Amino acid sequence: MKDIIEAKRYLSNAKEILRDKAIKENGLYRDRKYVKMAGHTAYAGVLVALDSILGGKKKGRKSVDWYKEELSIRDKKILGAFLAAYDTLHLSMSYDGNLSANVSKEGLDLAEQIINWAEQKAQA
Repeated sequence: MKDIIEAKRYLSNAKEILRDKAIKENGLYRDRKYVKMAGHTAYAGVLVALDSILGGKKKGRKSVDWYKEELSIRDKKILGAFLAAYDTLHLSMSYDGNLSANVSKEGLDLAEQIINWAEQKAQA
């Protein structure tokens, strides 16, 4: 449960970065640096939550493919959310710095969905 609390803290920090630093104006954020930072932070929260459920990998670092394989065994619906979160949070926000507030909102919503799923699994 400690990991879920930590994942929620990451998500909260991402929202705070967007609200306080990226500065939304007419549906766009003004500062790409903070959009990238928020995307990375939220995605890290997703991984913390998933790691609490999926456990560790036997050898080497975890990759996106490892998460996809593990989630495909457990829950196809959450796999879809993870793939969308990877694309939105990690690629569009973290790498590209997409300034669209709608893109960021969708990414944060996906992160919240995955973290809530992991929390339910942890309580079961």
